[in-house]
Amino acid sequence: MRTFLVHNFGCRAAQADGAAIEGLLRKQGLAAVKENSAADLVILNTCTVTAAADDEIRQITRRVHRENPEARILVTGCYAQRAPQELAVLPGVAWVVGNSHKARIPELVNGGCAPYHGGIHVGDIFEQREFLSAPVEEAAGDRTRPNLKIQDGCNNRCSFCIIPSVRGHSRSMKPSQVISEVRQLSSRYQEIVLSGINLGRWGRDLEARWRLADLLRLLLEETDVRRLRLSSVEPMDFSDDLLRLMADSPRIARHVHAPLQSGSDTVLRRMRRRYRPRHYEDRILKARQWMPDAAIGADVMAGFPGETEEEFEQSRRFLEALPFTYLHVFTYSERPGTEAASSPAAVPMAVRKKRNRLLRELAAQKNLEFRRRMIGRALSAVTLEQAGLALSSNYLKIEMAQPRAANQIAEIRIGGLTESGLLETDPIRRRESPLRVLC
Repeated sequence: MRTFLVHNFGCRAAQADGAAIEGLLRKQGLAAVKENSAADLVILNTCTVTAAADDEIRQITRRVHRENPEARILVTGCYAQRAPQELAVLPGVAWVVGNSHKARIPELVNGGCAPYHGGIHVGDIFEQREFLSAPVEEAAGDRTRPNLKIQDGCNNRCSFCIIPSVRGHSRSMKPSQVISEVRQLSSRYQEIVLSGINLGRWGRDLEARWRLADLLRLLLEETDVRRLRLSSVEPMDFSDDLLRLMADSPRIARHVHAPLQSGSDTVLRRMRRRYRPRHYEDRILKARQWMPDAAIGADVMAGFPGETEEEFEQSRRFLEALPFTYLHVFTYSERPGTEAASSPAAVPMAVRKKRNRLLRELAAQKNLEFRRRMIGRALSAVTLEQAGLALSSNYLKIEMAQPRAANQIAEIRIGGLTESGLLETDPIRRRESPLRVLC
């Protein structure tokens, strides 16, 4: 077996896991390829956050086998940890490796790992203490904005979420290792994204009981990183200390993503979320007060079991009142093994989809209003690998008027809107006629 291809699905932490697997296989002498047809080994690094994610994995597994019947398929990640038997029977699957055994994949595919029954290698994830992290040279899979996973697992027990049972207890990369990784990455990249399954809990399991703000200060002091960006952080982990640090440092992206799930107090209680709408509102309004132009986003769920029309309207009005700039809207999906999945009060799927559509329409309106505010301003942005595009500190895609090299931070003046982003003022044309603004 000489060639391999890794397909990653799901969150940024999963992307980082895939990069780590790729790095480990390269060290074993295997060569990465870009097409299924050229791979001796195809690895599917899976997500299982929704039923749709599971369906996609099964479809892709079958497609890989059709395209390359000779390839050996290894399925790993969260779906593999949750339901290995479902995957083991799919055509072409040689191994199913849970998150509990991800670090042993190179040993396994090279024949040094004793076979389990049916090629399944899954253990108790709550016994996992090893932190699988991507080697710096393989970090993130993005050539302009590397994604560094510094935390894994989750100690929360939300009634709808399967992730703690497939990721295990919260565990953190040590500060010294984070500093080392960021130092090396910052010598080659302008922006680094820090990610985790529950990023705001970074450091709580370490002996010194660190906080995320402590780590950020250390990184600002001891590395030359131009810009750090935080991925999703639970709302109550956006402490005053963390928000103030983000507001005060131009080297931290103006980007707050705080999962909400629902703006209804009663729904949040049934979800077993650890905050109430008033707590969440306090964090979001403080973020906006201290960072007037920051991107502020949330994850929101439509159609949680028992969600009444009144509760949905409470949630919609709550979202409407707060200064969000984008929303990630999800339709509730039953996850076997979770408390919510056994609820007798399931919302009909047609109603879930209707509510999803209404929330997406609200999100589009808010995003348009936010982008309009940026016209005429100069935004700090990192130029991306995709030709002609940049990403602003406040998480807006910019279509550049003139080409720039990738992996640079530039001040870009905004002259108009694209369908979903911003358009740079063209310095040649702006004296001739104003740019058209899309509405």
